[in-house]
Amino acid sequence: MTTMKTIDCEFLVIGSGIAGLTFALKVADHGRVVLVTKKNDTESNTNYAQGGIAAVLGTDDTFAYHVNDTLKAGAGLCHKDVVEILVEEGPSRVHELMDMGVRFTEQMENEGSGLSLGREGGHSRRRIVRAADLTGREVERALVYQAKRRENIRVFENDMAMELLTSRGENGHKPVNIGAHVFDTETGDTYTVRSRITLLSSGGLGRAYLRTTNPDIATGDGVALAYWLGARIGNMEFIQFHPTSLYHDKADAFLISEAVRGEGAVLRLKNGETFMENYHEMGCLAPRDVVARAIDSELKNSGDECVYLDVTGVGEEQIKRLFPNIYERCLSYGIDITKDWIPTVPAAHYACGGVVTDSWGRTDIENLYAAGEVACTFVHGANRLASNSLLEALVFSYRAADDAIEAIKSVEMPPDVPEFPAHVHTKPVPVELVKELTLRLRTILWLYAGIVRSTERLTTALGEINEISDEMEALWSEGKLSRGLLELRTLTTVAKLIVESALSRHESRGLHYTLDYLERDDQNWLHDTIIHHAPRVPEPVSTN
Repeated sequence: MTTMKTIDCEFLVIGSGIAGLTFALKVADHGRVVLVTKKNDTESNTNYAQGGIAAVLGTDDTFAYHVNDTLKAGAGLCHKDVVEILVEEGPSRVHELMDMGVRFTEQMENEGSGLSLGREGGHSRRRIVRAADLTGREVERALVYQAKRRENIRVFENDMAMELLTSRGENGHKPVNIGAHVFDTETGDTYTVRSRITLLSSGGLGRAYLRTTNPDIATGDGVALAYWLGARIGNMEFIQFHPTSLYHDKADAFLISEAVRGEGAVLRLKNGETFMENYHEMGCLAPRDVVARAIDSELKNSGDECVYLDVTGVGEEQIKRLFPNIYERCLSYGIDITKDWIPTVPAAHYACGGVVTDSWGRTDIENLYAAGEVACTFVHGANRLASNSLLEALVFSYRAADDAIEAIKSVEMPPDVPEFPAHVHTKPVPVELVKELTLRLRTILWLYAGIVRSTERLTTALGEINEISDEMEALWSEGKLSRGLLELRTLTTVAKLIVESALSRHESRGLHYTLDYLERDDQNWLHDTIIHHAPRVPEPVSTN
């Protein structure tokens, strides 16, 4: 392992989903952009998003309806002023995507003209714009194409940010971000990026759980990086479990879009009985937290391994037109969804919490922004409304770019950045040990900090996570770097944040449901959960 030279840029973007690409494209006219991503072009939570983007585009819809639906789903913790920004700026961002070449599904000739708008759980109107059932992939395709045409954007694929760097602010107060140390996962080399502005857009943390709809890169890196730097982390107890991921031993990380239920699909038990009407007035279109808990309850009562999603009533032609990817993927596993029920189970899907930002994407660390799933804008509250995630990434990465373009006018390039001490990390680390610790960690979170929790389970989880963390730190202190070791380091941090946040909330609200405090308590707990600590980073380098 060797340390490479320092790369200078005006804007460092960590992550290349919809938030990172939107930001990069917007700031590229104002300076050099370095985009560091663990993935290849299309592997991200954005790419896995099937359902679509929620936006007020229908003639029967209004901003007020969308705001109210979002607030209702968020169980009292959404910040209304930020929700209003999300909803009111959303349609413009969707039209800009179309101008960049995103091909959303149009209505059929017998339905009229314009975009085909779907409906998902928690929405009172049809407002989901989609590209069949591959919306995320289509958005990513168009944005990647645009980014590759821009000479001012350099993309470093299969690389992982290890550590954010800071200098002291004026009078030694608020720390200032000056770039990051990066690990090349293919060569094993490290290099440093020195930047004037940095955006965290590294996506989600679903891989902290044993069952998840997330790709394998979603290990919470950005949350851990910001936490180590001393930034506030908010609402980490609110992990959304998608109610319907495909239950099949070869179908890792494949979800069945909520839009399927929006078109009339019905959840059934093994014996064919429906059950959602017993849990919520909206039945199968209830918010995700309700549906996930209902399925969890039914499975525990019956002992069955899965429930079933019956799509057959939607009709073969409609299924193949609106959900071609789901149809083909299920068919590859021997399931013809035009005739067969789809076996499904809940899986970890989305983190409503993350790095705390204001409405312009600014974190506690000067010159450090965050957008997308890594950020906590307080839009989602205790439970994200379906298809608000891509919308949030679009709206707030755009706003972060606007702010960064103005801010960079007064930000100088830091004169000195410390090199990463690669010479310390030379001791061999057994690959199988890292895999075993990672699997153990993911299993603990799934069993003890999942859909239904208790104080006893969470306390057990925290104790075991701390043991794994101690083993990880011993490996990290001198160990040879690898993607697996770096991800184990971030996952242990993220797992602690989830469990500590859950233990601190003594009520059930939204996605946090605990057997010890079954009721929602607005009198004592109508507030966000915030965690932060002193930076765990080397002594800052002076820029004076």
